[in-house]
Amino acid sequence: MAFIKKLLVTGVIVSVAAVAGFSYWAKSPLDTGGKAVEFSIAPGSGVGAAAQQMAKAGVPVNPQLFNILARVTGEAGRIKAGSYELKPDTSPRRLLTQLVRGEFAQEAITIVEGWTFRQMRAAIAAHERLRHDTVKLSDEELMQKVSSEYKTPEGLFFPDTYLFAKGSSELEIYKKAHQAMMKHLQTAWEGRDPSLPYKTPYEALTMASIIEKETGQKSERNMIAGVFVNRLRTGMMLQTDPTVIYGMGERYVGDIRKKDLQTDTPYNTYMRAGLPPTPIALPGIQSLHAALAPAKTGALYFVARGDGTSQFSDNLNDHNRAVNQYQRRINQ
Repeated sequence: MAFIKKLLVTGVIVSVAAVAGFSYWAKSPLDTGGKAVEFSIAPGSGVGAAAQQMAKAGVPVNPQLFNILARVTGEAGRIKAGSYELKPDTSPRRLLTQLVRGEFAQEAITIVEGWTFRQMRAAIAAHERLRHDTVKLSDEELMQKVSSEYKTPEGLFFPDTYLFAKGSSELEIYKKAHQAMMKHLQTAWEGRDPSLPYKTPYEALTMASIIEKETGQKSERNMIAGVFVNRLRTGMMLQTDPTVIYGMGERYVGDIRKKDLQTDTPYNTYMRAGLPPTPIALPGIQSLHAALAPAKTGALYFVARGDGTSQFSDNLNDHNRAVNQYQRRINQ
């Protein structure tokens, strides 16, 4: 009898020790050697398969103990497939939480203000962590998957840094960027001065893209917008080089000549009145706001001073004097 009692006590002690040891293991940091470890869980994987995949990828976790941890916590059936990153000092319990919540490894891609859609497509196609499922689509085919409203993609994607899980679809980035642009454009449009010479938000977006490409100093965007709005209101041609360059396409090699200004394209605002048919670049938030809240000014002209700023003039005589003054200085 005493032997049995002793055996029971020993069993209890061993059980308590085992539970304490397991609890200690579950809360202790895994030894990754101070480095992050990337791994993936395949779709349809149970906790046992997930534990084996992690171990194979170099995650220093005991598969059997991890399996037990997931089962005793009731989370064995909640693990999400995807790409992950185990950061240094992560415990098995925290790792399990990461898998249950689907805290996937975050990658990033930056779409730059002033890029053309062609540049955006090239950057997305070159990103190694994206799943390239749109590269064979034409611009028109891509837009069919992104929006039912627009056929031409230029200007319709908001320049920003976008986070995504490794292996995400390129299409997800395009959809996020398009939705962001539509949201920012609509917000700016709703707060506009109703007297502005735009019939639609798309026309305002086109103006914003011109401002984006025409402005050297961010602080001058509202003044540049004021000049172009004044020209639209008075029936003057916009006469802006960036639209001409866009219309030249691959013919543009870094220099714009007099004959280029005299060659007609749908984007040559030296020969055609009004706005061009589409945006010419991806405008940022400041250019959107400038297009829809331009400066109240009488200026109709501006010329680069050569230091990144512009000289604004209300009439042609003053403008010509400014051109002579600043362009002569630039060319000296």
